[in-house]
Amino acid sequence: MFAFPEQFSNATKSNLESQFAMLSALTSKTFEGMEKLVDLNISTAKAAIENSSATARQLLGAKDAQEFFALSASQAQPNAEKALSYGRQLATIASDTGAEFSRAAESQFAEVNRKVISLVDEVTKNAPAGSETYVSAIKTVISNANAGYEQFSKTTKQAVEAIESNLNAAVSQFTQASRQAGAAANSAAAA
Repeated sequence: MFAFPEQFSNATKSNLESQFAMLSALTSKTFEGMEKLVDLNISTAKAAIENSSATARQLLGAKDAQEFFALSASQAQPNAEKALSYGRQLATIASDTGAEFSRAAESQFAEVNRKVISLVDEVTKNAPAGSETYVSAIKTVISNANAGYEQFSKTTKQAVEAIESNLNAAVSQFTQASRQAGAAANSAAAA
């Protein structure tokens, strides 16, 4: 007796369970990333309010226009550094969440792939004589799909690494520029 319908039914059930597990994992990672983002935004907002209050008190306490402008200029560099820090933390959260997504997807893809290959191997054991060409074609399609996925995965990882590298370079350049601007503002205020 040919048990293909039963095998196919079991494989379909297993595949759906794997997809549900992947969806659950991705949903969990999404919520974790959003939680980190909300925490970052709340702490940044609190710090900004506290900083604004302190700066306003200092500016209101200025004795003359020169002191007022010196205090204003002295805030440029710390504010730029805080913005850079926020950007770095935001990029870290996004990068970590993306990495978690990739790991979950790769794990589930490997599991589904293993199950499909197992199903094909099991079905081919019971395949009628003369179906070797079709079985070979199915195995070739699976092999090509795996190779395509692996290439896509490598390309995606390279793209993420390039984006992170470019972001780090931009942050470094912006940090240098803000320090130079802050130093120029401080020297202009002192003059």
